[in-house]
Amino acid sequence: MVEFTEGAPCWVDAMFADVEGAKSFYGDVLGWTFGDAASEYGNYTQAYSDGKAVAAVVPPMPGVEAPSQWCLYFASPDAAATAAKVTSAGGEVLMGPMQVGTFGTMLIAKEPSGAVFGVWQPGDHKGFEKMGENGSFAWAEVFTRDAAKPDAFLPKVFPYGVQQMDPGESGMDYKIFSVGGPENPVMGRMPMGEEFPPEIPSYIQIYFAVPNCDEAVAKIQALGGKLHFGPMDSPFGRFAAVTDPQGAAFAVIDPATTVGEMPKFE
Repeated sequence: MVEFTEGAPCWVDAMFADVEGAKSFYGDVLGWTFGDAASEYGNYTQAYSDGKAVAAVVPPMPGVEAPSQWCLYFASPDAAATAAKVTSAGGEVLMGPMQVGTFGTMLIAKEPSGAVFGVWQPGDHKGFEKMGENGSFAWAEVFTRDAAKPDAFLPKVFPYGVQQMDPGESGMDYKIFSVGGPENPVMGRMPMGEEFPPEIPSYIQIYFAVPNCDEAVAKIQALGGKLHFGPMDSPFGRFAAVTDPQGAAFAVIDPATTVGEMPKFE
């Protein structure tokens, strides 16, 4: 079983008004199968790829209207201590810390520019059983309206090193957060430009690995999802940004199809 370093992405879940619709969609697009709903935990339902836990879906709490969206959780050895760091660094704890049976302890927080994320202190449930392979979490990026805020906040909450990408001819302002050295990148940071509608707040984009990006996009669109960007080639893989039929944003990436030289980081 994988043991996740503090600050490393360790789990994703999403809330859907139509859980059965979400299960059908992600089953078709990512090949997921689903376990039984845990009624004692709000019908929380785990998703599996090749029999390994990769995500979960859950309906909203009764009487709560919430948009469908994915949430990325970062590992913590002490959720209460992380909550205190979130607050002292200028973020906001939205829920928790809350113990979830013997599975672990969770909290939901928001960094100062508005991106929501989760923290997971593992108990019996450690997190991802599969990563970076088809049908599983591959990468994440903070898309932010004010890059200076997460840049200052995240290293105060988690033990991150930070590398700035050489902007080169593109002039792109892109940073990578890593744990235990630059050879262990865990997340990117990207400013939101004018191409993002003003009503979209800062958020964390989750990437799922697929064997063929274009085929995945075609399937997403055929099932009622929308393409927002791409498919585009990159040194990291061919990727596209999409939303599912219920409006939850995510990205798909084919990490095996790479084009161009790797960028340099300072």
